[in-house]
Amino acid sequence: MAALFVLAVSFLVLRGLGLFGVRRLSSWREAGLVAVAITFLFTGATHFTGMKHDYAAMLPGPLSGNLGIIYLSGILEIAGAVGLLVPRTRRLAGVCLALYLLAVFPGNVYAAVNEVPFRGEPPTPLWLRTPIQLLFIGVVLWTALVRNPFDRVEAPRVGEPPPAGTV
Repeated sequence: MAALFVLAVSFLVLRGLGLFGVRRLSSWREAGLVAVAITFLFTGATHFTGMKHDYAAMLPGPLSGNLGIIYLSGILEIAGAVGLLVPRTRRLAGVCLALYLLAVFPGNVYAAVNEVPFRGEPPTPLWLRTPIQLLFIGVVLWTALVRNPFDRVEAPRVGEPPPAGTV
C-alpha cells in the first residue's frame, strides 16, 4: 500500500508543479511518468533495507528466503525507473516493468493465501492487491508506451518550404 501512496502523492505533487509552470510536468502523462519512476526508485530501494526479509518470506517454495532474488529484483526496479526517465529506453523499460509486475504477482498471491506478514502487518488481501497490481501495470504502460500525437510535430525551419500536402 505504501507504493500506491507514493505513486498517488508524487503524481499529484508533480502535476501541481506542472500547473504552476514546470513545463516538463505540464501534462498528466509526463507527471505520471516521473511519479512511476519515483515509485519504483522507492520500492526498489526498500529491497536493500530491513524489509528485504519480508520480501524474501513472500517467495514461494524453494525460493523462500533467497535474498539474492530480492537484491536482484530491487536492482531491476531501480534500473526500470531510470530507464523510464531516458527517452531512448522508456518503451523498453515500460514493457520490462510491466512484465516484472506480472512476474512478481505470484509472490503476492502466495503471501496473501499463506498470510505472510509484511512489516509486521497482515498481507494486503488478494481482492485489493489484484486491482492495485493492474493499476500499476496500466500506469506503467500508459506513461511509457502511449505517445502524445503532438510529441513529434515540429514547425518547419525558417527558410524551408512546408512539407508537401500541407497548407
